[in-house]
Amino acid sequence: MTHALRSGADAPRQLFSTTPAQRVAMARQQFFEEGRRPSGLVGEAVIQSWMRCRRTHADTRQPVAFDPVTPSRLHSALGRNRELLAAAQADLQTMEAALAGTDCRVLLTDCDGVMLHVTHHPMAPRQPVLHHTARVGVNIAEHRVGTTAPGIVASTGQACTVSGAEHYFDLLREVHCAAAPIRDVHGRLAGVLDLSVEGQRFGFDAGSMVGLYATTIENRLLQAQSGVHLVLRFQASPALLGTPLEALAGIAADGTVAWLNDAGARLLGRLPAEAGERRVDALLGHDLRSLLRLGRREAAQPMRLASGLGVWMQARLHAADGIDFRHAVAGSGTSMACAPAMDDVVTQAQADDGPMATPGSAETLREHSRKLVTDTLDAHGGNVSRAARQLGISRGTLYRRLRGADG
Repeated sequence: MTHALRSGADAPRQLFSTTPAQRVAMARQQFFEEGRRPSGLVGEAVIQSWMRCRRTHADTRQPVAFDPVTPSRLHSALGRNRELLAAAQADLQTMEAALAGTDCRVLLTDCDGVMLHVTHHPMAPRQPVLHHTARVGVNIAEHRVGTTAPGIVASTGQACTVSGAEHYFDLLREVHCAAAPIRDVHGRLAGVLDLSVEGQRFGFDAGSMVGLYATTIENRLLQAQSGVHLVLRFQASPALLGTPLEALAGIAADGTVAWLNDAGARLLGRLPAEAGERRVDALLGHDLRSLLRLGRREAAQPMRLASGLGVWMQARLHAADGIDFRHAVAGSGTSMACAPAMDDVVTQAQADDGPMATPGSAETLREHSRKLVTDTLDAHGGNVSRAARQLGISRGTLYRRLRGADG
């Protein structure tokens, strides 16, 4: 573009008397032919994407190469994203079942835009562009294929919908797509979930649907990546637990809040930058010991946050090697009677360190989990097979845990 985009004076006229297609046509004329910013005609995310694409692709009519990445890069991408694919598997199947009566495709890309999963659609020949582009291994990053919903999400981290001629290249003018981000336990973009259809508009709110499933996948991924974090599930209504609207928080071994999902951030506020300001008692109003006690209970319990807001909360300590410690304290039969209650663990810690012991000092999550492993083994008379079965892990994992405890 030879001169800066102008705005303000040439505001679009008769916006409410035109169709969406006419508004996009006006936007393209203003942007590509007149060098004006088409504010109000298309979304700001689309305008920003057009500006980024214009720097590297001068001609919107040029052919677009939807080539897959090299086999070695695809193999590497699939390997790096094993956790994402595992977390998404069930929800991708549910999504595809719900969309089976439509012509929509479900796409999952990694953070770089490489497709990791694509719906195999029986009507593919009627969708020439998607038939050619929607393949595992194809890179649909913005710098490769121009403006698309997944490309914008990968560039900005924000959900969006791109319809028809809002795509940068003419080749994609019959495609409509809606995409949403999936973030990992570090708050980084892990992948992008996308719905695409060709030759017609969505017959439903695709943005809401893709956002719902992206949130569900993200919640699964956060829990899968939590290692020895104590994972809290909470909401103002117990009916929302186990749904995409539940709040999640990961509590680290030092008694700080390591991560929050979006719903958790809305209830607690964004995490402070300084780790010292993330103490669980300051942010949630409860110390690590009381939250560990909460892990004894299967049902959600009423709690009050530091802000005074009443919520229903559940806690689960699930180690990186697969142990769900709830089995050690909430199992059936012998282990329920013999395994240590959380209160007994806390009482012992208080005896060792005094009533003013700070959360996460003497009784870290690692110490707590180590004690539950050894006590579960004791409850089964030293029988490794039965103890491993109770904890839901293999005997080899339990042996490794015991060797680590001895070291």
